[in-house]
Amino acid sequence: MPEKMNVLGSRKGFTPALQHNSSVVVADNSGAKEAVIIGIYGYRGVLRRVPFANIADLVMVSVRKGSPDVRKQKFKAVIVRQRMPFRRPDGTWISFEDNAVVIINPDGTPKGTEVRGPIAREAAERWPKIASVATMVI
Repeated sequence: MPEKMNVLGSRKGFTPALQHNSSVVVADNSGAKEAVIIGIYGYRGVLRRVPFANIADLVMVSVRKGSPDVRKQKFKAVIVRQRMPFRRPDGTWISFEDNAVVIINPDGTPKGTEVRGPIAREAAERWPKIASVATMVI
């Protein structure tokens, strides 16, 4: 895995937002529409505890709906929106309308050329290449 892909983030104070087998919307124009989280990179858990991920975490997804060339394939993706409210260091709480990911290539660049909808500032700071193709950062 390349050095620039910051897989492990600080999980202190975060509540479990997206678990293993959570359905997510794909927010880019890579051809995928819906996906399911099948793995979470960097998760060191406890026996029988379901792995979870939060904003800006790297996950493995399996595409369920989309164009035929991306369906039934596995990709790395970054979570850019989550429904579960989370607290920022300045004390504000933020949540989005849906759970969304952006599919990335093995080198960390987005597979699509644009990101539909807003993305969280935490994801933009941790993944600057995704922020460069995003239309709105909140």
